[in-house]
Amino acid sequence: MKTLIKNIDILTMDEKLGQIQGGCILIEDDEIVFAGSEADLGEGADYDKIEDGRGMLAIPGLVNTHTHTAMSLFRGYANDLPLMKWLEELIWPAEDRLEEADAYWLSLLAIAEMIRGGVTAFADMYMFMEQTAQAVLDSGVRGVLARGLQGPDGKSHNRLEENRILWENWHGEGDDRIQVMVGPHAVYTCGPSYLEEVGDLARKLGTGIHIHLSETRQEVDNCIKEYGKSPVRHLYDLGLLDGHILAAHCVHLSSEDLDILRDKDVRIAHCPASNLKLGSGIAPVREMLDRGITVSLGTDGAASNNNLSIIKEMALAALISKGAEEDATLVPASIALEMATSYGARALGLEDTIGSLSPGKKADIVLVDTHKPHYQPRGDWATHLVYSGHSGDVDSVWVNGRKLMEKKELLTIDLDRIYSEVENIYNKVMGTGNG
Repeated sequence: MKTLIKNIDILTMDEKLGQIQGGCILIEDDEIVFAGSEADLGEGADYDKIEDGRGMLAIPGLVNTHTHTAMSLFRGYANDLPLMKWLEELIWPAEDRLEEADAYWLSLLAIAEMIRGGVTAFADMYMFMEQTAQAVLDSGVRGVLARGLQGPDGKSHNRLEENRILWENWHGEGDDRIQVMVGPHAVYTCGPSYLEEVGDLARKLGTGIHIHLSETRQEVDNCIKEYGKSPVRHLYDLGLLDGHILAAHCVHLSSEDLDILRDKDVRIAHCPASNLKLGSGIAPVREMLDRGITVSLGTDGAASNNNLSIIKEMALAALISKGAEEDATLVPASIALEMATSYGARALGLEDTIGSLSPGKKADIVLVDTHKPHYQPRGDWATHLVYSGHSGDVDSVWVNGRKLMEKKELLTIDLDRIYSEVENIYNKVMGTGNG
């Protein structure tokens, strides 16, 4: 199957960060085989489908490197509280009322929101992850999934087994759209012996680790008080930073922490909106980027954001460092867009698969409607997208060469059915009128 998308402007997000006006993209089956000027494509090729993208900007699919999709149920619940009070007094008790089947519909709700905002790949850590995997499979999106782990306690072994079974049942499924990692929640919910078990499982499966790390000052202070070292140093000494590590947040870091993260090639999921809303602080993005650390973007869950817009996260990532450090040169728009695309792909270990509109990469493509006042006058597309763009500007989305949204219409997801199911779950778990 050959599909040609023509009459489009293109941000390739490859090594050259190319901008192409009036170009085209050729998709063959699930791959990009050409992205550039139509004059360079040549004449005489046969296409199964030709799409006119006039007025559109093509970008690689956006990557959300840290979220909790089934927490979409808690959007608008437990607002304006610090992290630990938010977790311990409201979120964790509510989660205890969730049932396994609920996670399928709640994950689909989050996936629908992400697709409509141009997100084609995401990393998730939560419970009931086989239901989330089914939602990824059915929707056509790309997911890197981990079972959230805590322990040691009476259920910690079962959680490890669930993560192992998730890997056995789902890793590589959906034409390799589904990948599985191991998901220790955090230093403050996982004891040293349990973290060592987690590391053993990751090595046995040959996969990576997704963990919350140094999210709050309290987390860091408590770790120093209990173990005499920072959370980063604690994980390093336990051998948990070997291999592919995706660390969410990383807000409170010492110079030694930054050096460890660089030396161990830990990939960071920067979640500016969630960190701001929970009062956790602002991550030292400039220092991380200066050291050559991979910094990507995550939304966290809808419970602490309250949406799943990577386009919003791009703007925040570019703006808050400038304001916090009183330096307008920090995190320019081009870097923020890389954090949402090519850096995001690398954070997930998928840099050879997605992250740019390059021949040989999978056809994860987003068309943004730029025929809008806030994109005029025409100029640098990266600047316009980061500082002026909205999730609602996304017009069409492909993943693995399959079209998931066309002219803002989702093609693989029944929104009305999802809304009905989620309303029933909300009434059961939260009680009508709670919040």
